[in-house]
Amino acid sequence: MGANQAFEGVEVLDRAHAYLREVVAAVPEEAWGAPTPCAEWTVRQVLNHARIDQQAYGLTLTGGRPDADPFQPADVLDGDPADELTKVLDAVAEAYAQLPADAESVPTPLGPLPLRLAAAAAAMDAAVHAWDIAVATRQDRPLAPEPAAGIRPAADRLVPHLRASYHVFALEVALSGTGDAAGSLLAFLGRDPHWTPAES
Repeated sequence: MGANQAFEGVEVLDRAHAYLREVVAAVPEEAWGAPTPCAEWTVRQVLNHARIDQQAYGLTLTGGRPDADPFQPADVLDGDPADELTKVLDAVAEAYAQLPADAESVPTPLGPLPLRLAAAAAAMDAAVHAWDIAVATRQDRPLAPEPAAGIRPAADRLVPHLRASYHVFALEVALSGTGDAAGSLLAFLGRDPHWTPAES
């Protein structure tokens, strides 16, 4: 697979989940309170937001709702962070794996979408917040271009409305040059692909 070729459907969601698991498992204990590219949120809060959002993608399939507001994430951790995340991601992956590959109307927190876009939307949330946590905790675990390319169609369709109506994404960051699919996606979602933590 070439550098900017896309994973699609459930495969891109699986890749995003794997990235989020890998990053969370590698967070040093002393780094959970560190600042992140998400203004005013700590690493703990970004993880809680990502976990609740993934929970929402799974529960929406059956008409359920998550047990907390993803946009008011607590700055505390309940139990082992990796274990709690794994429970949610496993449930979401199982639910999406049972859907027909050609499903045209999959319930999501953002309304019904074709499966390829629903999975990519869930993947967008998981992968981008994995990147937030990785850079905030100084991990050398970049977002790979292949899942980023698979996420981009959902970002193009959904983010402009979410940004304009709900202000849940910062303005797109201008890049010099073209960059790869990952850098382009991060910039589109209002992130500086070269963001680093302030020196303490």
